[in-house]
Amino acid sequence: MSPVDAGVQHTDLFALAEQPFELLFALENRLRAARLDIAAGQTQSWTGLGFRLRQHWLVAPREDVREVITLPKMTRVPGAKPWLMGVANVRGSLLPVTDLAQMLGDARVPEHRDQRVLVFNSDRVPAGVLVDEVAGYRQFAPSDQRHELARESGDLEPFLLGGFSREGRNWLVLSLHKLTGSQTFTVAGI
Repeated sequence: MSPVDAGVQHTDLFALAEQPFELLFALENRLRAARLDIAAGQTQSWTGLGFRLRQHWLVAPREDVREVITLPKMTRVPGAKPWLMGVANVRGSLLPVTDLAQMLGDARVPEHRDQRVLVFNSDRVPAGVLVDEVAGYRQFAPSDQRHELARESGDLEPFLLGGFSREGRNWLVLSLHKLTGSQTFTVAGI
């Protein structure tokens, strides 16, 4: 790799936003380097779906999320705790939708257009979890792991697998398996 290629590969892509040719060149170089790493078996990364829940940025294992949907029309469940928002008909199946932040003790917020429902990938436990915003898939390297982040997360801690820190942002790893298997989640009646 020439010194010019190496310099472009480490360039901040945001800095090239006004220079489309250079941006494409930098992206091509990064993709070429990634392909070489994959071919050599040198890449080790973990991928999850990033989302925001109030002030926390979280990531769920890719395998935990079947799909992401907009907030569906729901029917309220009599005698349910307030955080169980209701039951929705999603493609012919009933899906209970939980306001995760409210379940953890935060106040309910008015509905807004960025909110999404993460549908748990399970045939046994139908569950949808309302989140404030979805950030898309994120990849993390082993060097990004920060296990101490989970221990410092308060009410989220029982449902976490760990944490990552990358590009100045902390990401907590939320296990939907741990969440849906917890006593807090399964006892939704008043």
